[in-house]
Amino acid sequence: MDPQQLRSFVAVVDHRSFSAAARHLGYTQSAVSQHIAALEADVEARLVTRRPVAATEAGERLLEHARPLLLRLDAARADIARLRRPRPGRLTVACTPGALTPAVADAVVRVRAAAPRRTASVRVCGATEAVRAVLTGAADAALVDGAAAPSDPLHLPEAGPLTAFPLSQEPLAVLLPGDHPLAGRPALRLADLAAARWIDAPDAAVPLSQLRAVALCDGFGHRLTYEGSDFEALGALVAAGAGLTTAALGRARGVPGVTAVPLSSPRLVHRTELLHPRVPTAPAAELAAALGRPGRTGDPPRQPSAAARRGEA
Repeated sequence: MDPQQLRSFVAVVDHRSFSAAARHLGYTQSAVSQHIAALEADVEARLVTRRPVAATEAGERLLEHARPLLLRLDAARADIARLRRPRPGRLTVACTPGALTPAVADAVVRVRAAAPRRTASVRVCGATEAVRAVLTGAADAALVDGAAAPSDPLHLPEAGPLTAFPLSQEPLAVLLPGDHPLAGRPALRLADLAAARWIDAPDAAVPLSQLRAVALCDGFGHRLTYEGSDFEALGALVAAGAGLTTAALGRARGVPGVTAVPLSSPRLVHRTELLHPRVPTAPAAELAAALGRPGRTGDPPRQPSAAARRGEA
């Protein structure tokens, strides 16, 4: 399969339009149509319906392969570019909202100050975007947080050839309005909250699909989706009664109008990991050292496997 044909196919499905995909890729609409036709001839199956524009069943199957394939191609280019063009004068970090702690901010400032002409930038985004930024060379390192069993790695998107180091973990808590009937409990069972109303905040809290998986039950419905990464804003929605969410226990305790109750079952922790290429850039290596890698508990670094990395973050 031709990679450019795959890129055109993914763009058409994502934008639900041949013309919009062409503008996004910088091609003519005719070129994109030819790419799709050639790809369909190659796999001997119709991949996209034209009115409306959408992936067919075969197209959905191909998407499952196309996205990671294209990401790995971009990662390969970025790996080679790092060998040819070192970037000692710049530090770029991608962080999920809960990973940007005072300790992380202090480490970034110290690494920037270690070289007189070095610049630094910090980008707050979701876990998928943070992992992709490191893989494709848009960031030197990523700091990603999420929920996991105490001995398990984070469940992140396919991470490719990255090295991950555990940095910290603390109990995971449920955030409830201060006047919620369960706010006075010392601990809560996640399965008992399946019928509650939740806030879907995939970039600022544990995704609801992951809660269903760890609770081994359906439920965790929502009527409000929060698409931002500002944790204070998410806390304000909880305080107003929009629904429940999750957060690290220590961070949640300072949110006005909200009560944080730790989970007793299943036992989950809020975990933060540092990810960087297997051969990190100089600024990424300095950041890892400033953060105390490979973890203050002596945990060894791990290579994220495809099986461990599938799922939502």
